[in-house]
Amino acid sequence: MKNLFGFIAVSVLSAVSLTTSNTVLADGHLSLEGKKIGVAVVGTQHFWDREAFNGATSTVEKLGGEVVAVDGGRDNQVHADNHDILLNSKVDAVISILGDDSVEPKFEALKAAGIPVFTVDHPSQHAINNTTSDNYYMGTTIGRYMADAIGGEGKVAVFNAFENALRICGIRTGLWKYVLQDYPNIEIIQPELAEEFANAPEDARKQTLDLLAANPKGTIDAIHVGCWDQPAIGVVQALEEAGRDEIIVTALDGGPDTLEIMAEENSPFVANVAQQPNLIGSTAAMNVARHFHGDSLLPQTYVDVVPVNGAEGAKEAYKQLGYGEL
Repeated sequence: MKNLFGFIAVSVLSAVSLTTSNTVLADGHLSLEGKKIGVAVVGTQHFWDREAFNGATSTVEKLGGEVVAVDGGRDNQVHADNHDILLNSKVDAVISILGDDSVEPKFEALKAAGIPVFTVDHPSQHAINNTTSDNYYMGTTIGRYMADAIGGEGKVAVFNAFENALRICGIRTGLWKYVLQDYPNIEIIQPELAEEFANAPEDARKQTLDLLAANPKGTIDAIHVGCWDQPAIGVVQALEEAGRDEIIVTALDGGPDTLEIMAEENSPFVANVAQQPNLIGSTAAMNVARHFHGDSLLPQTYVDVVPVNGAEGAKEAYKQLGYGEL
């Protein structure tokens, strides 16, 4: 727990820095006028990715900068290679959103060329700063919410395709499992499930139906999606098709579509942790401006998340995040 408390402390310090940067913007001292900023996103098919991209590009433009945008189409290698385009475009800085380790040599090349790199949800030794949610808090919070929802005991299936592929997923799922060590009567069903990214809801629906067929009523208490929440849409559909209302669902990200499902009466989807991807992208762009302004940046900037517990919590979060009323 010592390391976890350290990360929470860094989160608090970063939040202070974020407030300071917004004050500087309000005073009119931050500008990207005359700067050409590359924004590379792994894809824009998923709400989170698209919102982070929109937040970054719109903020660069509001600060007077020119955006050079590249979209990887959710192909990690294309995303990595797109950084070569930005290098050859002689941009003044790069904001890179998500991606796997294939981007690291590209970051190194940009750094060597004197082009500072700012990442979103991708810590890198070659980046000035990474803007992200507090993934440690997300993992521990959803672990507590799930354990409480099943009374501290039972069997849990988990969709966990990306724990070893993406650092943020490793943190979220790893901390979820860490919390469950305090609940010796909760068992994670083996083998763990691995969702496909493409058409994740339908893939998860089919896998969940197979899981339910192999595990009759009374043998599964919860299904958790370890890194995000699009597969949870399909999980809920499968539970409804099979009439398995004894099983609860938990996940992470809290986009408007999944919050709407959570807010439905008697929804099995009972807990989530909502992120603010547009603000994350915007904050990354602000950090670029702060860097050119001469400010010192911490390696990580954490943007607040919104824990969501139950249907009423989903309605409150939906409103708080600016999605409207449910």
